[in-house]
Amino acid sequence: MNYLAHLFLADGDDDSLLGALMGDFVKGPIGPDFPPQMRRAIQQHRQIDSFTDQHPVVRASKQRISPRFRRYAPILIDMFYDHFLALHWAQYTEQSLPDFSARVYRLLQDRQYDLPDNMRRPMHYLAHYDLLGSYQTRDGIARALRGIESRLSRPSELGAAIDELDTNFTALAEDFRGFFPDLMNMARPGE
Repeated sequence: MNYLAHLFLADGDDDSLLGALMGDFVKGPIGPDFPPQMRRAIQQHRQIDSFTDQHPVVRASKQRISPRFRRYAPILIDMFYDHFLALHWAQYTEQSLPDFSARVYRLLQDRQYDLPDNMRRPMHYLAHYDLLGSYQTRDGIARALRGIESRLSRPSELGAAIDELDTNFTALAEDFRGFFPDLMNMARPGE
């Protein structure tokens, strides 16, 4: 899953939200210098990624991606699933996506010096361009894919992969609806 899903599935306190984002930036053992809630959120991020990668519905979604972009299917499905979460946000929570996003952006601004160095620039970009809110639109997903493409070490044409969303929209939306409740049950047992 991508940023929005990880944030949504976090416990909701500030350290958990930051930790949910740190999972992509903190590698190896999680040191004791992180507060307990942050450590738990980083670990949960890793568990979510592992669960997602192994889920049969997600595997089926990846197979929907054409051979041209199949190598990037994990990235694309993460982004496309965040798109469906953003589109159907109100089905999962009463807090509006703009309010939730604004809270995350304020937190990133207020605690920017608590972030690992390699995380500060991407999080500034996330907030500056309201990526979380932009995930509701095709153009927002296309912009995010172009941003990822610009950071890859080899040419990928990942920005053009937005066509995969268009081509497979209905099937991917159905996949997301089949997968996300399982992910929520794994990440938030008993809720």
